[in-house]
Amino acid sequence: MATLLYRLGRFSFRKRGRIAAVWLLLLTLLGVGAATLMGPTSDKFSMPGTESQRALDDLDRQFPQAGGATGTIVVAAPEGAKLDPAAVAPVVKEASRIDGVTAAMDPFQTGSVSQDGRYALIQVQFDKAADEVTDKQKSAYEAVGADVEDLRVEHGGEVMGGDVEVGSTEALGVLVAAVVLVITFGSLVAAGMTLLNALIGVAVGMAGLFSLTSVIELTSTAPILALMLGLAVGIDYSLFITSRYRQYLAEGLKPEEAAGRATGTAGSAVVFAGATVVIALAGLSVVGIPFLSVMGLAAAGTVAVAVLVALTLLPAFLSFAGKKILPRKQRHKDGHASEDGATSEGFGFTWGRLVTKLRIPLLVVGILGLGALALPAQDMRIALPDAGTAAEGSPARQAYDLTSEGFGEGFNGRLIAVVNGDDAQSTAAAAEKATALIKDTDGILTVAPPQLNEQGTTALLAVIPEAGPTAVATEDAVHDIRDRVADIEGADIALTGATALGIDVSEKLADALPVYLLLVVGLSILLLMLVFRSILVPLKAALGFLLTVGATFGITVAIFQEGHLAGLVGVDTPGPLVSFLPILLIGILFGLAMDYEVFLVSRMREDFVHGADPQAAMVSGMGHNARVVTAAALIMTSVFAGFVLMDDPIIKSIGFALAVGVVIDAFVVRMALVPAVMSLLGRAAWWLPKPLDKVLPDLDIEGEKLNRQLTEETRDETLVSA
Repeated sequence: MATLLYRLGRFSFRKRGRIAAVWLLLLTLLGVGAATLMGPTSDKFSMPGTESQRALDDLDRQFPQAGGATGTIVVAAPEGAKLDPAAVAPVVKEASRIDGVTAAMDPFQTGSVSQDGRYALIQVQFDKAADEVTDKQKSAYEAVGADVEDLRVEHGGEVMGGDVEVGSTEALGVLVAAVVLVITFGSLVAAGMTLLNALIGVAVGMAGLFSLTSVIELTSTAPILALMLGLAVGIDYSLFITSRYRQYLAEGLKPEEAAGRATGTAGSAVVFAGATVVIALAGLSVVGIPFLSVMGLAAAGTVAVAVLVALTLLPAFLSFAGKKILPRKQRHKDGHASEDGATSEGFGFTWGRLVTKLRIPLLVVGILGLGALALPAQDMRIALPDAGTAAEGSPARQAYDLTSEGFGEGFNGRLIAVVNGDDAQSTAAAAEKATALIKDTDGILTVAPPQLNEQGTTALLAVIPEAGPTAVATEDAVHDIRDRVADIEGADIALTGATALGIDVSEKLADALPVYLLLVVGLSILLLMLVFRSILVPLKAALGFLLTVGATFGITVAIFQEGHLAGLVGVDTPGPLVSFLPILLIGILFGLAMDYEVFLVSRMREDFVHGADPQAAMVSGMGHNARVVTAAALIMTSVFAGFVLMDDPIIKSIGFALAVGVVIDAFVVRMALVPAVMSLLGRAAWWLPKPLDKVLPDLDIEGEKLNRQLTEETRDETLVSA
């Protein structure tokens, strides 16, 4: 692989104009495609095979007028006053006139008025699903009651879901990344070129993704996740190759040769690192959840583009930059400087020697510390987010809080029991029995009278729990209801609604989490065994990954679920973690952890294979790569941390967890625990049974075969010239 990439790097360096033109043409074409073909994203979380999803599908067939999105308009009178039906009627009438609304129900006719008469709920039924409601319809819905005096009117419900927008706050992460690059390279040209290369890759990936939205349904968080990962890995991969290129220039190689070798060696590590991220993200498809599969594949696509850009466009940019890629003071030197342009050893060598001396204390403190941070993870709860955790001041949150104030939190988490019978008589009888059983269930406040379709064969029972949508009591009530109505004869009864769907999604994801974790850990051991031709190095890497995941879960639970220091990251209301965060976090952190493992340990293996003592090889690996890995981790952390500033609670929690995970994995696990374990194991770290050694293919990640080949070619040329 290294030889092939070496040739690709030299080709891209020589044909810089053509390579740059191809990428710019591709970006233009995909940009036009995105502008003309882009479709809407969705907040719909479908879950095939669950009772709640089956009930929703039945509603679309049997009761289509009740299958669309719903909205809830909350009306409140001033404190101490009561609502006047005549004052609420214009609000109901205005809502009913919205294009696409099939019904707006007067709360005084449906009984949706609080006991003190101060609050009322207007139920609004749309004819289409939430992701099909247009922006114009949403704007009209939000404007209902704006001209009403002396009444407070808030708008909530499914229809209020919207796309997540990327704003200026995320650019702060890119700005920090630029500063880190300038400090690392000591050259504005090198920093700017690396950043530009990554941004072009992200632009191509995102344009391609948006071009597909007309034929593929994306959740609103999928493009943000793709952007987040594409930026982070794109900058990191370009950083690794550029750093190796500068090292070869400093050693006196010609620019074209340096570009070829950098692409062949560091580029091989980039291919492997990118492949692990892509495999882990694409592996989310095995869970069998459509929206999660799309999220994983979308992010995997942007990562794959980032790898291709780093291997082809970056060498072309290096050709354009020439020696300006080096700090000004080194541009006229013939070389034989270190990787960082200095003749003295850097902090990485000092740190490596210190780890050798303090390996036992470091291991004890590191493992116990990460174990302690992981403790809150045992209380982790997951759920789909509701308006109760939305940003304070947002319309959905205002409606949620006002509903809770007037009626209790349970009215924000209403359930729907769908009763399907063969005829009207059996349906009515089953609905009556179900109503009685559900009312008698612990945690249920009330059950509304049944609504029937035209044939009378399908009945809807609106069920109001006592607690909020994500409360444990509501979850228990859902399971109890399903157990109670299972034996009713004459009809099929299923419980659905946003709350029930969220519970089903969370449970399916929780069941899949251990399987996916086992898959990822097993994959990491296999891949690293191929790369490092060792048994203990992969096991050490996998255990380190588990420590990273545990500590990251623990910190995220402590802040986002339990509320400790929540204000520091802008969390208004603590609550369960979004249900797909744990499994998504495992997939992404696995890929990133393997990145740092490869870039650090591959140099250790290279020196060991070339005859260095195991301790010296470990110190050399840290010395040559610590600075680059540190810069890469800081860049990735800053990019992820930029998304913590967003108001959307899903994106905020994902960005926070990834930022914390990178910090823990890069600086605690890979920069401290890994060298400590390598020092402790010594020569045993590189042991591989002979049968395995014969079977495993040699991937040549660090380009050992390439170096031997180039050395032989150089010797032959010297003999010929002599």
